Amino acid sequence: MIKTLTLALAATVALATSAFAQTNLRVGLAEDPDVLDPSLARTYVGRIVFASICDKLFDIDENLKVVPQLALSHEESADGKTVTIKLRPGVKFHDGEPFDATAAKYSLDRHLTLKGSFRKPEIAAIDSVEVADPLTIKLHLKAPFSPLLAQLTDRAGMMVSPKAAEAAGDKFGLHPVCAGPYKFVERIQQDRIVVEKFADYWNKDQVFIDKITYLPIIDSTVRLANLKSGSLDLIERVLATDIKAVRDTPKLKLSKAVSLGYVGVTMNLANGPKSDNPLAKNPKVREALELSIDRDAINQVVFNGEFVPGNQWVSPQNPYYQSKFPIPKRDIAKAKALLKEAGVTTPLTLDFMVPNGVELRSVAEIIQSMTAEAGFDLKIRLTEFATALKQNEDGADQLFLVGWSGRSDPDGNSYSFQACGQPQNTSHFCDKDVDAAHQEARSKTDPAERKAAYEKVAAKLTPNAAGPVLYLYHPQVLVAHSDRLEGYRQMPDGLVRVIGLKLK
Repeated sequence: MIKTLTLALAATVALATSAFAQTNLRVGLAEDPDVLDPSLARTYVGRIVFASICDKLFDIDENLKVVPQLALSHEESADGKTVTIKLRPGVKFHDGEPFDATAAKYSLDRHLTLKGSFRKPEIAAIDSVEVADPLTIKLHLKAPFSPLLAQLTDRAGMMVSPKAAEAAGDKFGLHPVCAGPYKFVERIQQDRIVVEKFADYWNKDQVFIDKITYLPIIDSTVRLANLKSGSLDLIERVLATDIKAVRDTPKLKLSKAVSLGYVGVTMNLANGPKSDNPLAKNPKVREALELSIDRDAINQVVFNGEFVPGNQWVSPQNPYYQSKFPIPKRDIAKAKALLKEAGVTTPLTLDFMVPNGVELRSVAEIIQSMTAEAGFDLKIRLTEFATALKQNEDGADQLFLVGWSGRSDPDGNSYSFQACGQPQNTSHFCDKDVDAAHQEARSKTDPAERKAAYEKVAAKLTPNAAGPVLYLYHPQVLVAHSDRLEGYRQMPDGLVRVIGLKLK
């Protein structure tokens, strides 16, 4: 009997020890991601999840330089129209299938041809993908395309298992199969996404955490409370007003970096019946809207001055920022005069769709108050984030307060939103001169020549708020985590990279 009890006790201790040894990183997300298919996804939080499950051909380092990931190296032809990429050997997808040149070609072709792909405009310069040998692909371009490698550091460079993608069809996003450090386990919409360590990962010696659970918690106060209580290990998008609270909590650490992205008001200019209004039809009305807004005041009131006000798709700190077109000062008198010139009967009522979150709601309320002084009546409509994206895509709004997480190359912040017919251009803005300037910027490799091309874009879009997006500010990426988490470094792209992280 004693022997039996001893054995039972030993078994219980072994089970407890085993359970204790399983490390689970619990990450609080500000929203629930959209579809987990690299070709179809749009959301920033989706990119955070993808960082653990879907490796890319290339990545960026802390200085925004392109570095190899699933690629080993690349070489460009003299005319800039062929890019040869050597692939990393011994890589497997989560279903055990090998990653090779054929799989890389499949993934890139899928990004280019899948119905509804948001990656197509990012790599549309690729004319064809050639399998040169089992571990070498050649990208044949229609024309030299300087942002190509930068695009391949994000979702356009994510590789998916051909076998799994073919079997799943348009349902691939329900159970993604990639070649990252973690494999997908389950997703319960609006509740959790669970991934676990992939035993055959090519860089498994740098993966120290067994499981990651992503928990969408929209309320930032609740996210922070869960972090403080130990129910979460890391939260993204800490409120700027909570920076002091994080720093004053001994067991918490704050990581931050100026974002590559922006937050702005996307204006529906020609997308369906909702665009039949004076704002969409008359640029004077859009200029009046901009002149009624004080970007500095928004930054001070909502973000304690921590963010960077801006009026372009890149920050004023970015080398591609066009200083010829500075942020306009608020001018209510001129805004009222412009509305009068446009023949607008005030107040002009507009639907203002806003994702449901504390900071964006605060920004929207300030904009509502400011613009009312000029003669606008913005009707704030708080909407769940993924639903808001779909409604914006369908033209079911007039104004949409939304952010873009940003890319290391300015093309990633501009082309898909500003060029005619591109999938992120939900405003349906179209200007052939803007398109031509973008193509010029894409064909140049010299930074000065590219900046000169972007000056032409800014000259068309920035003065008088003529473009599809009224840019407002560039956030700080603010991530807080428990001091149990070791090795965390924040990058300007805002992603949560899991390689090298340890939980004490």
